[in-house]
Amino acid sequence: MRKLVSGLALLASAVLVSPAWGQATTRPCGADEAAGPACLLARQEIPALPSRPLYWHLDQFVSKEAAAKAAISTSTVVEAFGSIWLFTIEGRSWRPRNGKHVSDIGPLPVQPASTYAAEYLRSVFSPGMTAPLHVHSGPEAFYAVRGDTCLETPAGMQVGRNPGNSLLIKGGPPMLLMAIGKEPRMGFALILHDAGQPPTTLTHDWHPEGLCRRQLSRDQEK
Repeated sequence: MRKLVSGLALLASAVLVSPAWGQATTRPCGADEAAGPACLLARQEIPALPSRPLYWHLDQFVSKEAAAKAAISTSTVVEAFGSIWLFTIEGRSWRPRNGKHVSDIGPLPVQPASTYAAEYLRSVFSPGMTAPLHVHSGPEAFYAVRGDTCLETPAGMQVGRNPGNSLLIKGGPPMLLMAIGKEPRMGFALILHDAGQPPTTLTHDWHPEGLCRRQLSRDQEK
């Protein structure tokens, strides 16, 4: 019976791939957080980045006004998953005034560019749900508020467990993102890229080994 359930979960993952993923970075998020696997929370043009190792900082605030007062030139204020968030790209030791520091992810492997864009995505994946195979023109960082994450690339597999897990990938390699474990994955992503290039491009030139699918199967059997 366990093997049958695992097989059904893996089959469902193929069905649950969203055909609209290619538009995820242009489709604005609505109020319904359960609608669609991914959407664009915010896009920020950044003329120049600080010349030091950079991290993505995630901080929570009690109101948008409080977050806006703590923001700097590389900050963005968003509302998601029942909280007000301040997303900031800065050095690791940076902290905003007030607020609750949740995480910092990096260092971000940024490539030189004349101007940059930071695209912040919100996503809700059921276990087994995947994004279509794609590449990014800059690094992508992930933070899961809830649920477990699996990321497969030609270099292997990364797994993030428990609430608050984070993963990071440089720009360029093809990738497959999957929610694993036994509960929905609710998370954010940052794509920090050359503003003159598209952030996301679908690809069919790489075939995953199924590392995340096998991890999902093991999770379902427990």
